[in-house]
Amino acid sequence: MATRAEVERGAELLRAGRLVAFPTETVYGLGANALDAAAVRRIFEAKGRPSTSPLIVHVDSLEMARAQVAAEWPAAAQALAERWWPGPLTLIVPKRPEIPTEVTGGLATVGIRIPAHPLALELIRAAAVPVAAPSANRFTQLSPTTAAHVREALGAAVDLILDGGPCQVGIESTVLSLAGAVPVLLRPGMVSRLEIEALIGPVHAIGHPGVDGAHLSPGMHRKHYSPRTPLTIGGPVDSRAAWVYRKDSNASAGREVRLPEDSAGYAQALYRTLHMLDAEGWDQIVVEEIPDSPDWTGLRDRLQRAVKKPDTA
Repeated sequence: MATRAEVERGAELLRAGRLVAFPTETVYGLGANALDAAAVRRIFEAKGRPSTSPLIVHVDSLEMARAQVAAEWPAAAQALAERWWPGPLTLIVPKRPEIPTEVTGGLATVGIRIPAHPLALELIRAAAVPVAAPSANRFTQLSPTTAAHVREALGAAVDLILDGGPCQVGIESTVLSLAGAVPVLLRPGMVSRLEIEALIGPVHAIGHPGVDGAHLSPGMHRKHYSPRTPLTIGGPVDSRAAWVYRKDSNASAGREVRLPEDSAGYAQALYRTLHMLDAEGWDQIVVEEIPDSPDWTGLRDRLQRAVKKPDTA
């Protein structure tokens, strides 16, 4: 686990325009000073991420969000922040002019959240700047849920990796846009649409964006969150396949991994399991169908984007 001295070093590096990987409750983030355009560009270079894919800005308090990042703060944002911050919910609102367009893919809006991990909060407070941070991995690949995953994916591209242990949520945050007249769910996560609607009323959902221009949210690419090993849902099954299931395995050969039956436990274990199977060198990963219910929507989204596409290697 990272020490106080390492956190202070991370804060110094952020203020100096360098990159620091740090744990959140969702996945590990690759952080840069969100007010420093040159530092933010280093994130895109390290990840191989297109500039049209916006970043989420992490803050340590509602006060930092409103004073340094958000130009407007609707009543719905206040209600949602009071309910789920710190936590795995990102809110998109109009940005302040101090936030470089590099952070937002050229958009006039910005995604903000307070991470629910003590080390992340300690780092942001020590740096005293908002921190732009996508997942600390190569673009479209599996998000990291341990410091070891970050080292394997990015290595020397990161100036410092803070180890905060395994992530407790395990998949990326829910992203909700409050920039228009009606709230829009851009990326599902472990805070469900039904939970949000119970608090603020109707929410629209959006599918894949067009091919031109900036994406409205991280995680909207057709192929994303993908292991190196080809992944399918349900089959057909290769003889050298690893099978990931919840209840009853249909595997006749290869490797079997059983994940928890509840959505929270499944999410916490999913990326860790896929990283492990990737390292074992199977020809295929087959994931059992998961429930089609509100608390599983974020997980269904991640698995559908991770599936091997016909036009991908």
